[in-house]
Amino acid sequence: MSGSTDDALRPPSVDALARSLTSTGLPHPILVDIARESIEAADVESALSRAQAFRRSLLTPVVNATGVLLHTNLGRAPLRHHQEAAAQTIEFDLDSGRRGSRQRAVGQLLARLCGSESAMVVNNNAAAVLLVLAALGADRDVPVSRGESVEIGGSFRVPDVMEQSGAHLVDVGTTNRTRLADYRRAIDRPGVDVAMVLKVHPSNYRVEGFVEETSVAELSTLGVPVVADIGSGLIDATCPWLPGAPPAWLAGEPAARQTLADGAALVTFSGDKLFGGPQSGIIAGRADLVDACLRHPLARALRPGGLVLAALQETALTYLDKRAASDVPFWAMVAAPVADLRRRAEAIVAAVADVHPTARTTAMDALPGAGSAPGITMPSYGVELDGDHLRALRDHATPVIARSRDDRTMLDLRSVFPHDDPIVVAALRATVS
Repeated sequence: MSGSTDDALRPPSVDALARSLTSTGLPHPILVDIARESIEAADVESALSRAQAFRRSLLTPVVNATGVLLHTNLGRAPLRHHQEAAAQTIEFDLDSGRRGSRQRAVGQLLARLCGSESAMVVNNNAAAVLLVLAALGADRDVPVSRGESVEIGGSFRVPDVMEQSGAHLVDVGTTNRTRLADYRRAIDRPGVDVAMVLKVHPSNYRVEGFVEETSVAELSTLGVPVVADIGSGLIDATCPWLPGAPPAWLAGEPAARQTLADGAALVTFSGDKLFGGPQSGIIAGRADLVDACLRHPLARALRPGGLVLAALQETALTYLDKRAASDVPFWAMVAAPVADLRRRAEAIVAAVADVHPTARTTAMDALPGAGSAPGITMPSYGVELDGDHLRALRDHATPVIARSRDDRTMLDLRSVFPHDDPIVVAALRATVS
């Protein structure tokens, strides 16, 4: 009798417990680790919740109903690019049959889009700024306006990046006002060796009031190369890929093509913001300066992989084909008429009215996101209901990420693709199951 009692009290074997968790879809070695942890903690009952928590920690497709189109925590620009298993000509020249450059094809496309002599790609915009400074400004002086010596995000600070590059920061002007004369004094000062002037767009905040800044066109008269970190990645201020005039909320956002036309020697920007592509940093401008960046040892350390290059190539071709308004997901979200968003919201409310009688349609303000166009909103429409349902929506099979305010849950449809509306309906209905 005591033997059977002991058997009942004995924890299951690690393997048996692991096999009981196969419904989570995790690989067996991971389940073994979880089983072992649960047994060692004398909490066998926690094994399933531990496995579910591990599953939820993995990269997971979600529905972004926050109204922030370029949500940094959700990967910024959503991508349509998919790639079948195949070898690619990443560094192979089909004509010669010899090794080629991974930068050549996508660089040509990006240069065409930007109206520049040349272009190259690294893994993000911080890397682009670092590489430009290291290749062109190491052990030399680089004037930067005090008002542009900023922290963009993730502790990315211009002075720190400059220090790592070996360039010497020359602080000019004041926080709120920097004039052309400030730059000229810095350049003409005895003993300085100015490599370039760096102009940084403060993309995630605005300074208003008693302010003055010096334009790229003015800086280009100084006789030294002007490098403009425009940040958010707008290619062309005229948005030729969109029907009609550019959106009003883009007014004042620097664009690569116009910045280069104003006299910048180089521009750097992110590929996963307003450009709508994968995470990457793009350097475009004078061919001799881009070549100097390509030849620098850091270029290899910062180079992108095949998936990024393929997605960038596809995105660039979409722009050149004038299909960005429909085929670049970010611009498709931007171009969606408010009337269409309202009709979708009405359909969702009707589909959940029996379980959520407080659900209603409402006008909302969506945001570009990812540090682009700070303080700017665009009109939107969505669904609002009483109560905080954020956790329940996140717990759905396909998580829906919404926002709440004053004990109300809000789902902004400008950041939700139409084909995901049934998921939103199912998630809302599941919150009361």
